[in-house]
Amino acid sequence: MTENSEMTPQDRRLLERRGQTIGPYSPLFYNRPRHFVSGDGVWLTDVEGRRYLDGYNNVPQVGHSNPRVAEAVYAQMSTYNVHTRYLSEHVVDYAEQLLATFDDRLDRVYFTNSGSESNDLALRIARHHTGRDGIIVTDHSYHGNTISLAALTTGLEVSEPFGEHVRTISVPDLDDSAGTTPEDLLAKALAGVDAAIASLRDSGHGVSALLFDPSFSTEGLPRLPEQYLAGVTERVRTAGGLVISDEVQAGLGRLGDHWWGHQATGIAPDLVTLGKPLGNGYPVGGVVTTHELMDDFSSANMYFNTFAGTPASAAAGRAVLAEVRDRDLVARSGDLGRHVAQRLQELVDRHPQAAAAKGRGLFFGLSLIDDQGQPDPALAKRIVEALVDQGILISRIGPHEHVLKIRPPLVIEQGELDQIITALDGALLAESDVTERTG
Repeated sequence: MTENSEMTPQDRRLLERRGQTIGPYSPLFYNRPRHFVSGDGVWLTDVEGRRYLDGYNNVPQVGHSNPRVAEAVYAQMSTYNVHTRYLSEHVVDYAEQLLATFDDRLDRVYFTNSGSESNDLALRIARHHTGRDGIIVTDHSYHGNTISLAALTTGLEVSEPFGEHVRTISVPDLDDSAGTTPEDLLAKALAGVDAAIASLRDSGHGVSALLFDPSFSTEGLPRLPEQYLAGVTERVRTAGGLVISDEVQAGLGRLGDHWWGHQATGIAPDLVTLGKPLGNGYPVGGVVTTHELMDDFSSANMYFNTFAGTPASAAAGRAVLAEVRDRDLVARSGDLGRHVAQRLQELVDRHPQAAAAKGRGLFFGLSLIDDQGQPDPALAKRIVEALVDQGILISRIGPHEHVLKIRPPLVIEQGELDQIITALDGALLAESDVTERTG
């Protein structure tokens, strides 16, 4: 709900104009929507001049208004920008540099404009290659806005009917398994995968692909049992399906120590889908795959995309890769993530409402519970609002929306991360004080 009474007259009018053009259904964050006019690194400035520490946005992977990216795009747009039906040194250079961050087997790339386009194309490739259309996703996930992706969306409301060719699996979480051993939790989860595969086979769809985010972000950053991902991917491949790793959120150093989420989690996918962080705000996406899969699909399907893989988008992508390399952001994310994990565990030890520290690298969070040990989405919402009132942006995720979601630009400093954790500590302490007074 938007609290119009707290908004300036100018912002109230802007909100009205937004509703009359974009429509009132496009979501806005926070009880009082923020109106930002500039950004720098991990900081955003609103229309009244107040600065906010951005602990949420992964589109500006290497920082808001990154000069290197902005100057590269400006220079290319000031020179020329055409589609991929002409030879371009810039585009091929970018493709080579991007593929160099992947394992040798993944040696081809299709360029797109967004994660939605990437996932849609990956599913087309899988369907063509396998001759089947059955898809496996998790039971609380989101992979994009196209009609084919809406038919397999389980993590938010859509009007499209759930696809008859889609089956869901539940992702196990060691942090939410009281009374169950890790071995039993793993066995139950893999039995669910077996059942999904059998159902697709029995219904005549077969298995085309498993599509998953290796960080399982929409699912609430679960802590997985050992061998879960290996067991899932092995079963899908045995059934003849392909493995698609959706790296729109988990990729480009986000999880630390590795360039890509599938590397961090030990998976060897057949296709990797990429999106928003690639261009740091410039629309760049892609599907990375093997030459065998590209040859099979593209020999029978002409894939052409006017705005994907242009010299300007390649300039943005090359500049982002250069920033990540030159500033050692992949290793740095791992080091900072370990520091954050320790600080979050201190909160868990100190606050009964904090059930578990979640995530890794610079994609982390905190699972919140009530006095009965149940997920507490209302508390999570109050914490998010308390932090934005202090000038810190975070959000919440998970099937119950009780997991705080913190995913800052990779250029954040340790002191700024500590500022977020300290604010969380204070907000949780304030909640405890309220409970004691009203209890």
